[in-house]
Amino acid sequence: MAHSPAPRPRMAGRAGRRDRVTVAHAQTCARLAVMADRTVPTNVSDTARWVAAYRARETARPDAVFRDPLADRLAGPQGYAIADAAPSLMRNGWPVVTRTKLIDDLIAKSIAAGCDRVLNLAAGLDTRPYRLELPPGLLWIEADLPEMVAEKDAALAGETPRCVLRRHSVDLADDSARKAFLDEALGPHDQTGAASKALVLTEGLLVYLDNATVTRLAQDLARPEIAWWIADLATRITRGRAGSVFENAPLRFEPSNGAGFFEELGWQITDLEQLMVWARKLRRLPLVLRPFSYLPQPNPRQPGRTPWSAVIRFQHR
Repeated sequence: MAHSPAPRPRMAGRAGRRDRVTVAHAQTCARLAVMADRTVPTNVSDTARWVAAYRARETARPDAVFRDPLADRLAGPQGYAIADAAPSLMRNGWPVVTRTKLIDDLIAKSIAAGCDRVLNLAAGLDTRPYRLELPPGLLWIEADLPEMVAEKDAALAGETPRCVLRRHSVDLADDSARKAFLDEALGPHDQTGAASKALVLTEGLLVYLDNATVTRLAQDLARPEIAWWIADLATRITRGRAGSVFENAPLRFEPSNGAGFFEELGWQITDLEQLMVWARKLRRLPLVLRPFSYLPQPNPRQPGRTPWSAVIRFQHR
């Protein structure tokens, strides 16, 4: 009786090797996926580390436009990983560096005009109270979510600010909590009376809020104790490859009327600095973008479909 030949052992060995290779490949892909996930902000807090990484790299330059010796510590590996994975046109951090410098200058301008208190809403890992030349008696109040405040307190324990610094844990998207915070922050503190010419800073905050929340915030800030409001505004920046960077921390506030959104709420523009133009002046704008910075810039009140960003200082009429 004829018998079929037994399967050749080496064929079974090849199949086994193929199975092992397939499993190994899947495991490698899983590890790479985990690593890839670390290069995209998983929440708004990760964007604070990302921004700190750009400040740290700017500080390391011999021609730095500002110095932030604490930024490297705050960025950590996660911040640098996100920065390294950013789209090529953003990778040198020119929007963050330019925004930081412009806001530094507007803060100095406000203090020279008599600012007696600074409220930094959603302060994240900002270090201006530690690095700017500030009046020692100036009261600077930061507000952010409890986990961010706790992380910052731990990271900067032992560091001495150059002014009087207070931190508050508050969810600024909660209307009642926000109003209660403003009442307390603008009122008397220790030996300091109530604010009369306060400056509010919302760097990197508005883009994560919806239009209705920004409207209510703008209405809440229209108080006699608040003399100025500094905000950054960006539209259409999630087009193309840049959009993946904000996948887990989506940008929600892109009003079609740009800065006009705030004017309709009674806020008057006193200073408006377009980031692309200033990035070129500061020699931070990527070479491929420089020709566009010489073109007429979008109308701030009707930016249209062109990506556009600016730092604005407002006063309420």
